[in-house]
Amino acid sequence: MKPSELAATRDQYHVLDVRESVEWKSGHLADARHLPLMKVAFAGDLPRDRPLAVMCRSGHRSGIAAGILRAKGYQVENVEGGIDAWRAAGLPVER
Repeated sequence: MKPSELAATRDQYHVLDVRESVEWKSGHLADARHLPLMKVAFAGDLPRDRPLAVMCRSGHRSGIAAGILRAKGYQVENVEGGIDAWRAAGLPVER
């Protein structure tokens, strides 16, 4: 999913940011949940009432996380280009 698609349908997704803490602190989406990639396999309490939109810096780590989460039965979309593409599109982040 492209950042613009997520922005347009934001209320239909839970956003999961799988970057490291220092990256998270540099800016993230409002109401996103932070869960570093290394912890994704152990996550058991993620919401299932809406699909997850998974984000990292560039889309690579979130692609890995999306695969792990799909194998656990979650509905998942990978945000293409990650937070870099989100910012490049002029979309808001918070710290």
